[in-house]
Amino acid sequence: MTPPHLPVPQPGSAAPTGGGPAAFDAVPALDGELRFDTAALDAASTDFGGMVRLPPAAVLGAGSVEDVATMVRHCRERGLKVAPRGQGHSTNGQAQVPSGLVVDLGALDAVEIHDDTATVQAGALWSSVVRASLARGLTPPAFTDYLELSVGGTLSAGGLGGQIGHHGTQADTVRELQVVTGEGEIATCSPTVRPDLFRAALGGLGQCAIITRATLSLIPAPRSVRFYTLTFRSVAELTARQTRLIGEGRFDYLIGQTRPTPDGWVYRVEAAAYDGTTDDDARLTDDLDALSVEAQDVPYFDFVNRLAAMVDAFTAMGEWSLPHPWYDALLPASRVNDVVTDTLADLKPQAIGASAVILLYPVLTTKCRTPLPVMPDEEVAYLFSLLKTASPGADSADEMVAANRRQYDTTVEAGGCWYPIGSVPLTKDDWVRHFGGFWDEFEAARHRYDPDGVLTPGQRIF
Repeated sequence: MTPPHLPVPQPGSAAPTGGGPAAFDAVPALDGELRFDTAALDAASTDFGGMVRLPPAAVLGAGSVEDVATMVRHCRERGLKVAPRGQGHSTNGQAQVPSGLVVDLGALDAVEIHDDTATVQAGALWSSVVRASLARGLTPPAFTDYLELSVGGTLSAGGLGGQIGHHGTQADTVRELQVVTGEGEIATCSPTVRPDLFRAALGGLGQCAIITRATLSLIPAPRSVRFYTLTFRSVAELTARQTRLIGEGRFDYLIGQTRPTPDGWVYRVEAAAYDGTTDDDARLTDDLDALSVEAQDVPYFDFVNRLAAMVDAFTAMGEWSLPHPWYDALLPASRVNDVVTDTLADLKPQAIGASAVILLYPVLTTKCRTPLPVMPDEEVAYLFSLLKTASPGADSADEMVAANRRQYDTTVEAGGCWYPIGSVPLTKDDWVRHFGGFWDEFEAARHRYDPDGVLTPGQRIF
């Protein structure tokens, strides 16, 4: 159920801006800037999803972590809500707050590289982190597919990528966090220092604290990547190969996807061997019975940043500015074939948009050591993503959101979990079921570190 202070947003909905500058009187001096102008409020009232519009009363361009803490305390005293914002890549208003304060963390983007760690402010982009670390011959071990996202944003969700079979989620690579709690306290936490706060902040969707800095593990960086694309005949064939490969740890990177063709769906694996050569091809691919195998050598940075060209193309097409009602789920390996096969059988490719992407790749849950994001209760799970765009001629954004809800119900029935970055309307009961055995600890952390429920109302959990 939705808290009474925040209506369930609908595509194109709006909430009147309340409070205004008067609600922010007597604010102490800030290192950054508190903005009330139309441009700032408009920018903070929407997101990548393009469906929800909830104007805040003000936007803080944070100049320091002290600014964040100061304004959280100020808003708490006045009964105002606060939402952190990185790149605004959420799809259903998660980083919006009607008549409250949006904290723009973009200027908090410092990156410091040490012997085997990086200390990174939350507003830094992953592309900046990898460039800085590569200058020292190092790299973060895990990435999401797209590097132009903020460190704080992906760590608040968990961060899934193709290296998960070796290194877990991005959250699993974090050694320490600096956060601002809902009481406006600047706190440091780690697996041994305030571990309850650490566990609730990583993947916790901003419900207990705003991540402002992270200390990340680094590993030696490869010089180049031998990158393979393999094509298979069916969902079952694709998942059988991926389950085997992730269990063996044969590749350093492994994802799968499916694409429509005039002859039906095509199923592909993208895999990488770091510092691999042509001498590795037969050993890595000959026993997989693929319909086709393509291989190329790519510089490491170009490999981890390869989606940039696709995003540029989608931007030029106008697709990147359209509504994106995305759906992401984690399915247990025992049920992935029937759920995905049934979904694709009923799915008309044109209905999900010209730039839609469908991902299907394995997650070795034993490598995912943090309690969040929630994983299915099997050794291998599958990320199943329907990354939709409401292109001309496709289903409407409303229809896509309704389909997402039906897909969510199918996922839960199959023992799966939502990866909560997309567009699915959930009730309070849905959220309790989603967090499962971690709910009691998560709810306790919320009451302990944000007792007045100040933070991130757009997630609509509490």
